[in-house]
Amino acid sequence: MTHSPGPDRPTASDRRSAKDRSMAAGDAAADRHVAPVLAAIQSMQGTVSLARALTEAGRHIDLAGLDAEAARLCAAVAVLPQDAARSLRPALQALVAEVDGLAVALPAPGR
Repeated sequence: MTHSPGPDRPTASDRRSAKDRSMAAGDAAADRHVAPVLAAIQSMQGTVSLARALTEAGRHIDLAGLDAEAARLCAAVAVLPQDAARSLRPALQALVAEVDGLAVALPAPGR
């Protein structure tokens, strides 16, 4: 005699579907948290890029607040799930490259 699950008992397929939905919801939640951090990284990269261009053009720039913003970005990345944070690595590497370029472009202290 074959016993079919009643309306109260989920099938294996139902359980897999629920698990897939749960994983998808987790991915969506991670994306929801990653997107603003990515936008902040890209915004800072734009700021640093502009600062570098101004410096290379001989203009004096004020970098006050940049270190505090960098600290906020680091804190935001640190609280993300590991996989979500790892997905930001290329953006962070691009930001580091831009900061390195700005460091090279800045005049020596006292000049």
